[in-house]
Amino acid sequence: MSHPPHEDWDEHDVRGTSARSTFDDDVLGLRRYSEHDESLADDVLDPAEPEMFRPRRRKRRNPVAKVLALILAAGLVLVATFFAVSSLDGLLPQISMGGEPTAQDYEGAGTGEVVVEIPEGAGGGQIAEILVSEDVVASAGAFTAVLQADPRSAGIQPGTYRMAEQMSSQAALSRLLDGNYREIDGVTVREGLWVSETFEVLAEATGNDVADYEAVDPSALDLPDAAEGELEGFLYPSTYEFSPDATPQEQLQTLVDTGRRTYEELGIADGPELREIIIKASIVQGEGMFSEDLPKVAQVVENRLQPNPETNGFLQMDSTVHFIYQERGLAGTTDEQRANPDPHNTYANAGLPVGPINSPGEEAIRAAMNPEEGDWLYFVTVDPSTGETRFATDFAGHQENVALFQQWCADNPDQC
Repeated sequence: MSHPPHEDWDEHDVRGTSARSTFDDDVLGLRRYSEHDESLADDVLDPAEPEMFRPRRRKRRNPVAKVLALILAAGLVLVATFFAVSSLDGLLPQISMGGEPTAQDYEGAGTGEVVVEIPEGAGGGQIAEILVSEDVVASAGAFTAVLQADPRSAGIQPGTYRMAEQMSSQAALSRLLDGNYREIDGVTVREGLWVSETFEVLAEATGNDVADYEAVDPSALDLPDAAEGELEGFLYPSTYEFSPDATPQEQLQTLVDTGRRTYEELGIADGPELREIIIKASIVQGEGMFSEDLPKVAQVVENRLQPNPETNGFLQMDSTVHFIYQERGLAGTTDEQRANPDPHNTYANAGLPVGPINSPGEEAIRAAMNPEEGDWLYFVTVDPSTGETRFATDFAGHQENVALFQQWCADNPDQC
Protein backbone atom coordinates (compact mmCIF):
# COMPACT_ATOMS: atom_id res chain seq x y z
CA MET A 1 0.00 0.00 0.00
CA SER A 2 1.31 3.43 -0.83
CA HIS A 3 0.83 6.27 1.57
CA PRO A 4 1.33 10.00 1.71
CA PRO A 5 4.13 11.09 4.02
CA HIS A 6 3.38 11.75 7.67
CA GLU A 7 -0.15 10.43 7.96
CA ASP A 8 -1.60 10.20 11.47
CA TRP A 9 -3.93 7.25 10.84
CA ASP A 10 -3.08 3.57 11.04
CA GLU A 11 -3.55 2.12 7.55
CA HIS A 12 -3.53 -1.60 6.84
CA ASP A 13 -3.21 -3.89 3.86
CA VAL A 14 -2.74 -7.51 2.93
CA ARG A 15 -0.83 -8.80 0.00
CA GLY A 16 -1.25 -11.81 -2.21
CA THR A 17 1.16 -13.46 -4.49
CA SER A 18 0.28 -14.40 -8.03
CA ALA A 19 0.85 -17.97 -7.95
CA ARG A 20 2.90 -20.16 -13.58
CA SER A 21 24.79 -46.70 -42.69
CA THR A 22 23.88 -46.74 -44.29
CA PHE A 23 26.22 -49.66 -45.20
CA ASP A 24 27.66 -48.60 -48.49
CA ASP A 25 26.84 -51.52 -50.63
CA ASP A 26 30.05 -50.95 -52.26
CA VAL A 27 29.01 -54.10 -53.94
CA LEU A 28 32.55 -54.81 -52.88
CA GLY A 29 33.74 -53.97 -56.28
CA LEU A 30 31.27 -56.27 -57.90
CA ARG A 31 32.32 -54.90 -61.16
CA ARG A 32 31.71 -57.48 -63.69
CA TYR A 33 34.54 -57.79 -66.02
CA SER A 34 32.71 -59.33 -68.92
CA GLU A 35 35.20 -61.45 -70.60
CA HIS A 36 34.55 -60.73 -74.15
CA ASP A 37 35.93 -63.26 -76.59
CA GLU A 38 37.78 -60.73 -78.52
CA SER A 39 39.39 -62.28 -81.62
CA LEU A 40 43.06 -61.71 -82.16
CA ALA A 41 43.94 -59.53 -85.05
CA ASP A 42 45.10 -61.29 -88.14
CA ASP A 43 48.83 -61.52 -88.41
CA VAL A 44 50.18 -58.43 -89.95
CA LEU A 45 51.68 -59.30 -93.33
CA ASP A 46 54.84 -57.76 -94.34
CA PRO A 47 53.96 -56.32 -97.68
CA ALA A 48 57.52 -56.88 -98.71
CA GLU A 49 57.29 -60.66 -98.31
CA PRO A 50 53.64 -61.74 -98.69
CA GLU A 51 54.52 -65.22 -99.77
CA MET A 52 56.10 -66.04 -96.40
CA PHE A 53 52.90 -65.76 -94.39
CA ARG A 54 49.35 -67.03 -94.45
CA PRO A 55 46.47 -66.05 -92.18
CA ARG A 56 45.99 -68.26 -89.09
CA ARG A 57 42.71 -69.85 -88.25
CA ARG A 58 41.02 -68.62 -85.02
CA LYS A 59 40.96 -71.06 -82.10
CA ARG A 60 37.59 -72.00 -80.76
CA ARG A 61 37.37 -72.10 -76.98
CA ASN A 62 35.73 -74.87 -75.04
CA PRO A 63 32.37 -73.47 -73.79
CA VAL A 64 32.38 -75.72 -70.73
CA ALA A 65 35.71 -74.32 -69.62
CA LYS A 66 34.34 -70.83 -70.06
CA VAL A 67 31.37 -71.50 -67.79
CA LEU A 68 33.60 -73.08 -65.16
CA ALA A 69 35.86 -70.06 -65.19
CA LEU A 70 32.92 -67.74 -64.62
CA ILE A 71 31.64 -69.86 -61.74
CA LEU A 72 35.06 -69.86 -60.15
CA ALA A 73 35.35 -66.10 -60.43
CA ALA A 74 31.93 -65.58 -58.90
CA GLY A 75 32.83 -67.85 -56.01
CA LEU A 76 35.96 -65.87 -55.31
CA VAL A 77 33.92 -62.66 -55.19
CA LEU A 78 31.42 -64.14 -52.76
CA VAL A 79 34.17 -65.36 -50.44
CA ALA A 80 35.81 -61.95 -50.49
CA THR A 81 32.48 -60.29 -49.73
CA PHE A 82 31.81 -62.59 -46.79
CA PHE A 83 35.13 -61.85 -45.13
CA ALA A 84 34.83 -58.13 -45.76
CA VAL A 85 31.39 -57.91 -44.20
CA SER A 86 32.45 -60.08 -41.26
CA SER A 87 35.35 -57.76 -40.52
CA LEU A 88 33.05 -54.70 -40.53
CA ASP A 89 30.20 -56.25 -38.61
CA GLY A 90 31.22 -54.78 -35.28
CA LEU A 91 31.70 -51.31 -36.75
CA LEU A 92 28.48 -50.80 -38.68
CA PRO A 93 24.88 -50.53 -37.46
CA GLN A 94 22.64 -53.52 -37.71
CA ILE A 95 20.23 -53.26 -40.62
CA SER A 96 17.16 -55.31 -41.19
CA MET A 97 15.02 -55.23 -44.28
CA GLY A 98 12.02 -56.42 -42.30
CA GLY A 99 11.72 -53.32 -40.05
CA GLU A 100 12.52 -55.11 -36.79
CA PRO A 101 15.78 -54.41 -34.93
CA THR A 102 18.40 -57.09 -35.44
CA ALA A 103 20.50 -55.90 -32.47
CA GLN A 104 20.34 -57.92 -29.29
CA ASP A 105 17.09 -57.46 -27.41
CA TYR A 106 15.35 -58.96 -24.41
CA GLU A 107 11.84 -60.37 -24.55
CA GLY A 108 8.85 -59.55 -22.45
CA ALA A 109 8.13 -57.05 -19.70
CA GLY A 110 11.16 -57.85 -17.54
CA THR A 111 11.31 -58.56 -13.83
CA GLY A 112 11.89 -56.66 -10.61
CA GLU A 113 12.17 -52.90 -10.41
CA VAL A 114 14.94 -50.41 -11.10
CA VAL A 115 14.74 -46.63 -10.78
CA VAL A 116 16.08 -44.75 -13.78
CA GLU A 117 16.75 -41.02 -14.01
CA ILE A 118 16.28 -39.36 -17.40
CA PRO A 119 18.00 -35.97 -17.23
CA GLU A 120 16.78 -32.74 -18.76
CA GLY A 121 17.60 -32.48 -22.46
CA ALA A 122 18.53 -36.16 -22.89
CA GLY A 123 18.31 -37.37 -26.49
CA GLY A 124 17.39 -40.83 -27.71
CA GLY A 125 20.98 -42.05 -27.73
CA GLN A 126 21.60 -40.91 -24.15
CA ILE A 127 18.36 -42.46 -22.94
CA ALA A 128 19.36 -45.75 -24.62
CA GLU A 129 22.77 -45.69 -22.91
CA ILE A 130 21.16 -45.07 -19.52
CA LEU A 131 18.76 -47.98 -19.97
CA VAL A 132 21.60 -50.29 -21.06
CA SER A 133 23.75 -49.28 -18.07
CA GLU A 134 20.90 -50.25 -15.73
CA ASP A 135 20.27 -53.54 -17.64
CA VAL A 136 16.77 -52.39 -18.52
CA VAL A 137 17.33 -53.11 -22.21
CA ALA A 138 19.88 -55.38 -23.87
CA SER A 139 21.40 -52.97 -26.38
CA ALA A 140 21.27 -49.35 -27.40
CA GLY A 141 20.77 -50.39 -31.03
CA ALA A 142 17.57 -52.30 -30.36
CA PHE A 143 16.09 -49.57 -28.18
CA THR A 144 17.03 -46.80 -30.60
CA ALA A 145 15.39 -48.67 -33.47
CA VAL A 146 12.13 -48.91 -31.53
CA LEU A 147 12.43 -45.30 -30.40
CA GLN A 148 12.84 -43.99 -33.93
CA ALA A 149 9.87 -46.01 -35.18
CA ASP A 150 7.46 -44.41 -32.70
CA PRO A 151 6.65 -40.71 -33.19
CA ARG A 152 5.41 -40.50 -29.60
CA SER A 153 9.01 -40.80 -28.42
CA ALA A 154 9.40 -37.05 -28.71
CA GLY A 155 7.09 -36.81 -25.69
CA ILE A 156 9.40 -38.57 -23.24
CA GLN A 157 9.79 -36.25 -20.25
CA PRO A 158 12.84 -35.89 -18.00
CA GLY A 159 12.41 -37.33 -14.54
CA THR A 160 12.55 -40.48 -12.45
CA TYR A 161 11.00 -43.67 -13.86
CA ARG A 162 10.20 -47.05 -12.31
CA MET A 163 11.44 -49.61 -14.83
CA ALA A 164 12.06 -53.39 -14.77
CA GLU A 165 15.25 -55.27 -15.48
CA GLN A 166 15.76 -57.00 -18.85
CA MET A 167 12.74 -55.60 -20.64
CA SER A 168 12.19 -55.74 -24.36
CA SER A 169 12.91 -52.40 -25.99
CA GLN A 170 9.25 -52.00 -26.86
CA ALA A 171 8.18 -52.65 -23.28
CA ALA A 172 10.74 -50.14 -21.99
CA LEU A 173 9.54 -47.45 -24.38
CA SER A 174 5.93 -48.10 -23.38
CA ARG A 175 6.80 -47.44 -19.74
CA LEU A 176 8.62 -44.22 -20.55
CA LEU A 177 5.51 -43.03 -22.37
CA ASP A 178 3.18 -44.08 -19.56
CA GLY A 179 2.90 -41.34 -16.97
CA ASN A 180 1.97 -43.88 -14.28
CA TYR A 181 5.61 -45.00 -14.10
CA ARG A 182 7.05 -41.50 -13.73
CA GLU A 183 7.68 -40.30 -10.20
CA ILE A 184 6.35 -36.76 -9.81
CA ASP A 185 8.17 -34.99 -6.99
CA GLY A 186 7.13 -31.49 -7.95
CA VAL A 187 7.33 -28.58 -5.54
CA THR A 188 5.88 -25.17 -6.30
CA VAL A 189 7.72 -22.13 -5.01
CA ARG A 190 5.21 -19.30 -5.23
CA GLU A 191 5.97 -15.75 -6.30
CA GLY A 192 6.73 -13.25 -3.57
CA LEU A 193 8.08 -15.64 -0.93
CA TRP A 194 10.83 -14.59 1.42
CA VAL A 195 13.94 -16.80 1.61
CA SER A 196 12.78 -18.19 4.95
CA GLU A 197 9.41 -19.17 3.43
CA THR A 198 11.12 -20.74 0.41
CA PHE A 199 13.22 -22.89 2.74
CA GLU A 200 10.06 -24.08 4.50
CA VAL A 201 8.35 -24.99 1.21
CA LEU A 202 11.37 -26.93 -0.05
CA ALA A 203 11.91 -28.73 3.24
CA GLU A 204 8.30 -29.87 3.50
CA ALA A 205 8.21 -31.10 -0.11
CA THR A 206 11.52 -32.94 -0.09
CA GLY A 207 11.76 -34.30 3.45
CA ASN A 208 14.75 -32.20 4.42
CA ASP A 209 14.99 -29.91 7.42
CA VAL A 210 14.84 -26.13 7.15
CA ALA A 211 18.20 -26.10 8.90
CA ASP A 212 19.68 -28.02 5.95
CA TYR A 213 18.89 -25.07 3.69
CA GLU A 214 19.96 -22.48 6.22
CA ALA A 215 23.32 -24.24 6.41
CA VAL A 216 24.02 -23.66 2.70
CA ASP A 217 26.60 -20.90 2.27
CA PRO A 218 25.39 -18.50 -0.44
CA SER A 219 28.99 -18.16 -1.60
CA ALA A 220 28.86 -21.85 -2.56
CA LEU A 221 26.11 -21.06 -5.05
CA ASP A 222 26.60 -19.58 -8.50
CA LEU A 223 24.57 -16.45 -7.82
CA PRO A 224 24.31 -13.55 -10.27
CA ASP A 225 26.55 -10.61 -9.48
CA ALA A 226 23.39 -8.59 -8.95
CA ALA A 227 22.57 -10.66 -5.86
CA GLU A 228 25.63 -9.29 -4.05
CA GLY A 229 26.06 -12.59 -2.24
CA GLU A 230 22.51 -12.70 -0.85
CA LEU A 231 19.69 -15.15 -1.67
CA GLU A 232 16.79 -12.77 -1.13
CA GLY A 233 15.13 -12.01 -4.43
CA PHE A 234 17.07 -14.58 -6.42
CA LEU A 235 15.43 -17.91 -5.51
CA TYR A 236 13.26 -17.91 -8.60
CA PRO A 237 9.61 -18.95 -8.13
CA SER A 238 8.43 -21.84 -10.28
CA THR A 239 7.43 -25.52 -10.07
CA TYR A 240 10.42 -27.83 -9.76
CA GLU A 241 11.04 -31.57 -9.93
CA PHE A 242 14.09 -32.67 -8.00
CA SER A 243 15.73 -36.07 -8.17
CA PRO A 244 15.36 -38.06 -4.93
CA ASP A 245 19.04 -37.62 -4.09
CA ALA A 246 19.26 -33.88 -4.83
CA THR A 247 20.87 -32.06 -1.89
CA PRO A 248 19.52 -28.80 -0.47
CA GLN A 249 22.42 -26.97 -2.08
CA GLU A 250 21.66 -28.52 -5.46
CA GLN A 251 18.00 -27.60 -5.11
CA LEU A 252 18.82 -23.99 -4.31
CA GLN A 253 21.21 -23.85 -7.25
CA THR A 254 18.39 -25.06 -9.50
CA LEU A 255 16.23 -22.14 -8.38
CA VAL A 256 19.10 -19.72 -8.97
CA ASP A 257 19.84 -21.18 -12.42
CA THR A 258 16.18 -20.91 -13.42
CA GLY A 259 16.25 -17.25 -12.51
CA ARG A 260 19.43 -16.68 -14.51
CA ARG A 261 17.83 -18.19 -17.62
CA THR A 262 14.72 -16.07 -17.16
CA TYR A 263 16.68 -12.83 -16.78
CA GLU A 264 18.67 -13.67 -19.90
CA GLU A 265 15.51 -14.44 -21.88
CA LEU A 266 14.08 -11.10 -20.77
CA GLY A 267 17.23 -9.34 -21.96
CA ILE A 268 18.38 -8.09 -18.53
CA ALA A 269 22.13 -7.85 -18.15
CA ASP A 270 23.63 -9.07 -14.88
CA GLY A 271 24.85 -6.27 -12.68
CA PRO A 272 23.34 -3.01 -11.37
CA GLU A 273 20.52 -3.07 -13.95
CA LEU A 274 19.34 -6.50 -12.84
CA ARG A 275 19.60 -5.62 -9.17
CA GLU A 276 17.47 -2.50 -9.55
CA ILE A 277 14.83 -4.32 -11.56
CA ILE A 278 14.60 -7.18 -9.04
CA ILE A 279 14.26 -4.72 -6.14
CA LYS A 280 11.45 -2.85 -7.90
CA ALA A 281 9.80 -6.09 -9.03
CA SER A 282 9.86 -7.44 -5.46
CA ILE A 283 7.90 -4.40 -4.28
CA VAL A 284 5.47 -4.75 -7.18
CA GLN A 285 5.07 -8.43 -6.32
CA GLY A 286 4.53 -7.67 -2.63
CA GLU A 287 1.97 -4.93 -3.25
CA GLY A 288 -0.09 -6.25 -6.15
CA MET A 289 -2.47 -9.16 -6.07
CA PHE A 290 -3.70 -9.32 -9.66
CA SER A 291 -1.71 -9.37 -12.88
CA GLU A 292 -3.56 -6.39 -14.32
CA ASP A 293 -2.56 -4.23 -11.35
CA LEU A 294 1.18 -4.98 -11.46
CA PRO A 295 2.14 -2.51 -14.25
CA LYS A 296 0.18 0.24 -12.46
CA VAL A 297 1.92 -0.47 -9.16
CA ALA A 298 5.22 -0.36 -11.01
CA GLN A 299 4.34 3.10 -12.35
CA VAL A 300 3.48 4.32 -8.84
CA VAL A 301 6.96 3.21 -7.76
CA GLU A 302 8.53 5.16 -10.63
CA ASN A 303 6.43 8.26 -9.98
CA ARG A 304 7.21 8.28 -6.26
CA LEU A 305 10.93 7.96 -6.90
CA GLN A 306 10.81 11.20 -8.89
CA PRO A 307 11.02 14.52 -7.02
CA ASN A 308 7.50 15.71 -6.27
CA PRO A 309 5.91 17.73 -3.48
CA GLU A 310 3.51 14.96 -2.44
CA THR A 311 5.87 12.06 -1.71
CA ASN A 312 9.35 13.63 -1.68
CA GLY A 313 10.93 10.44 -3.01
CA PHE A 314 9.50 8.19 -0.29
CA LEU A 315 7.90 4.97 -1.55
CA GLN A 316 6.13 4.25 1.74
CA MET A 317 5.20 0.65 0.93
CA ASP A 318 3.83 -1.63 3.66
CA SER A 319 5.40 -4.67 1.99
CA THR A 320 8.86 -3.39 2.89
CA VAL A 321 7.86 -3.22 6.56
CA HIS A 322 6.30 -6.68 6.46
CA PHE A 323 9.64 -7.98 5.16
CA ILE A 324 11.56 -6.47 8.06
CA TYR A 325 9.32 -8.11 10.63
CA GLN A 326 8.76 -11.31 8.61
CA GLU A 327 5.10 -11.17 9.52
CA ARG A 328 2.11 -11.98 7.38
CA GLY A 329 -1.58 -12.30 8.04
CA LEU A 330 -2.53 -8.80 9.12
CA ALA A 331 -3.38 -6.03 6.70
CA GLY A 332 -1.26 -3.06 7.59
CA THR A 333 1.56 -1.72 9.70
CA THR A 334 1.78 0.26 12.92
CA ASP A 335 3.29 3.68 13.57
CA GLU A 336 6.10 2.01 15.50
CA GLN A 337 6.86 -0.36 12.64
CA ARG A 338 6.85 2.43 10.08
CA ALA A 339 9.35 4.35 12.18
CA ASN A 340 11.87 1.50 12.15
CA PRO A 341 15.12 2.85 10.61
CA ASP A 342 15.94 -0.47 8.93
CA PRO A 343 17.37 0.26 5.43
CA HIS A 344 14.57 -1.84 3.90
CA ASN A 345 11.91 0.45 5.37
CA THR A 346 10.61 2.77 2.66
CA TYR A 347 8.73 4.87 5.22
CA ALA A 348 11.90 5.83 7.06
CA ASN A 349 14.20 5.98 4.05
CA ALA A 350 13.70 7.68 0.69
CA GLY A 351 14.27 5.80 -2.55
CA LEU A 352 14.47 2.07 -3.10
CA PRO A 353 15.14 -0.31 -0.21
CA VAL A 354 18.67 -1.60 0.14
CA GLY A 355 17.76 -4.96 -1.46
CA PRO A 356 14.88 -7.11 -2.70
CA ILE A 357 12.12 -7.90 -0.23
CA ASN A 358 11.01 -11.21 -1.83
CA SER A 359 11.55 -13.32 -4.95
CA PRO A 360 9.44 -11.81 -7.76
CA GLY A 361 8.04 -13.82 -10.64
CA GLU A 362 8.19 -13.09 -14.34
CA GLU A 363 5.03 -10.97 -14.47
CA ALA A 364 6.27 -8.63 -11.75
CA ILE A 365 9.68 -8.41 -13.41
CA ARG A 366 8.08 -7.54 -16.74
CA ALA A 367 5.95 -4.90 -15.00
CA ALA A 368 9.02 -3.34 -13.39
CA MET A 369 10.66 -3.25 -16.82
CA ASN A 370 7.58 -1.81 -18.57
CA PRO A 371 5.30 0.13 -16.19
CA GLU A 372 1.90 1.27 -17.40
CA GLU A 373 1.92 4.98 -18.18
CA GLY A 374 -0.03 7.08 -15.70
CA ASP A 375 0.21 9.83 -13.08
CA TRP A 376 -0.78 7.71 -10.08
CA LEU A 377 1.00 8.39 -6.82
CA TYR A 378 -1.20 6.36 -4.49
CA PHE A 379 -3.01 3.05 -4.36
CA VAL A 380 -4.97 1.21 -1.72
CA THR A 381 -6.25 -2.33 -1.61
CA VAL A 382 -9.71 -1.37 -0.47
CA ASP A 383 -10.86 -4.97 0.00
CA PRO A 384 -8.02 -7.26 1.10
CA SER A 385 -10.33 -10.27 0.94
CA THR A 386 -10.77 -9.84 -2.83
CA GLY A 387 -7.61 -7.89 -3.65
CA GLU A 388 -9.54 -4.96 -5.15
CA THR A 389 -7.07 -2.09 -5.52
CA ARG A 390 -7.77 1.53 -6.40
CA PHE A 391 -5.30 4.10 -7.68
CA ALA A 392 -5.24 7.86 -7.24
CA THR A 393 -3.23 10.73 -8.69
CA ASP A 394 -3.55 13.05 -5.71
CA PHE A 395 -3.99 12.97 -1.96
CA ALA A 396 -7.69 13.85 -2.03
CA GLY A 397 -8.51 10.92 -4.28
CA HIS A 398 -6.35 8.71 -2.13
CA GLN A 399 -8.29 9.69 0.99
CA GLU A 400 -11.52 8.59 -0.62
CA ASN A 401 -10.01 5.18 -1.29
CA VAL A 402 -8.61 5.02 2.22
CA ALA A 403 -12.10 5.51 3.62
CA LEU A 404 -13.24 2.41 1.75
CA PHE A 405 -10.38 0.44 3.25
CA GLN A 406 -11.10 1.69 6.75
CA GLN A 407 -14.70 0.60 6.40
CA TRP A 408 -13.52 -2.88 5.43
CA CYS A 409 -11.31 -2.96 8.53
CA ALA A 410 -14.25 -1.93 10.67
CA ASP A 411 -16.21 -4.84 9.26
CA ASN A 412 -13.26 -7.26 9.66
CA PRO A 413 -11.43 -6.16 12.81
CA ASP A 414 -9.72 -9.49 13.31
CA GLN A 415 -7.88 -9.07 9.98
CA CYS A 416 -6.55 -5.55 10.54
